[in-house]
Amino acid sequence: MADTVRVRFAPSPTGALHIGGGHTALFNWLWARRTGGKFILRIEDTDRERSTKEYEDTIMSGMQWLGLDWDEGPDTGGPFGPYRQSERLSTYREAAERLLDEGKAYREGDAVIFRVPQGVTLAFDDMVYGRIEMQSDTLKDVVMIKSDGMPTYNYAVVVDDHTMGISHVIRGEDHISNTPKQLLIYDALGWEYPTFAHLPMILGKDKKKLSKRHGATSVYEYRDMGYMPDSVFNFLALLGWSPGENNEIFSREEATKLFDLARVIKKPSVFDMDKLNYINQEHLKRLPPYDRLALVEPFWREMGLPVDAHSREYLAQSLVVLCGRGQTAKEAAGYSDYFLTFDPVKERYDGSEIGEEQRAVLKRFNADLLALEQWKAPVMEEFTREWSAANDVKMKDIAMPLRLGITGMKVSPGVFEVAEHLGRDEVRKRLAHFNFVE
Repeated sequence: MADTVRVRFAPSPTGALHIGGGHTALFNWLWARRTGGKFILRIEDTDRERSTKEYEDTIMSGMQWLGLDWDEGPDTGGPFGPYRQSERLSTYREAAERLLDEGKAYREGDAVIFRVPQGVTLAFDDMVYGRIEMQSDTLKDVVMIKSDGMPTYNYAVVVDDHTMGISHVIRGEDHISNTPKQLLIYDALGWEYPTFAHLPMILGKDKKKLSKRHGATSVYEYRDMGYMPDSVFNFLALLGWSPGENNEIFSREEATKLFDLARVIKKPSVFDMDKLNYINQEHLKRLPPYDRLALVEPFWREMGLPVDAHSREYLAQSLVVLCGRGQTAKEAAGYSDYFLTFDPVKERYDGSEIGEEQRAVLKRFNADLLALEQWKAPVMEEFTREWSAANDVKMKDIAMPLRLGITGMKVSPGVFEVAEHLGRDEVRKRLAHFNFVE
């Protein structure tokens, strides 16, 4: 085995980068970064009917969004393109010819078939599942080269991993059953095995195989829903691995320092959207204000809100006042629309539940509130407590209409913090619209 750790992610370009693929890529990337090794991207595009350049581009874009950069490619210099099996056909033919010459394979028309020897015990030590053994008698002969000249998965993967010097094959546990066939081909060619580490399955909360009914399955869909790459990275890292000490929120740098394949568990992982939402919300909270603004702004624009009518400082501070509400950037945009314009407030609320008697009280209170010398949240809150006590009015009976009148929502950040940020004139205008102030 090579001294340097060399791992690879080898997707087929027959679909977008899904959660399972992203999870495998991430664990390979983490092991390479943890050990100072190399992470290689290899596109397995031998299914000529289903493989497309568009899917290849989407897979690479999804990896780049997650921050999973690869270190090597067939081109010199950078950024590196991936290796592609379709560009390595001569390598597969060469190894196949050798096995034919040695009588270890035979032709069937234009196809080349590997002859499985009988009575052989196949065994390997998996870093996750431990010792695994199988008898060769249970296996059928293996197609290596199809009649169209393309290699099959079980053959090409052996040739690729050996010629690329892959030290660790880290992949989903659904490949455990393929490994004995591959070991036979390693043995027939006289090549040393890499170290294998098979990752646990990812299941939905109903303990069934992950599918669209459990939520989005493409990595890019999470980007479009307002999730951060760092939080999706964090969430995927926790599927089958733990950094210990109940530490669930971490950066990719922290994950890189702590990651160890020896800590990957066999038990299937559960894809829990509630947990992803919690992790994403925590990452959003920790962002510097202008970084948070960069994530939320596209969703404000998508909603048709007048982003350009406000300063960058005001917009960034709006999200600070929002105080971590919203589990995604998209939700944060929806929860903060009233900072940008009064229009959604009027759409959500009409003030019709306020009777004449309560309205008269509100007019008196709001007139006094708007006349305060200092337009600061602590001053407004203290004044409201004193005013409600002096006028024998429950604080919620004046604070809730104030909240509804300026946000259109029953739940919001602190109403006085919102009022301070909107400014005295804007609050007066909004309250006047509902006839809550003279």
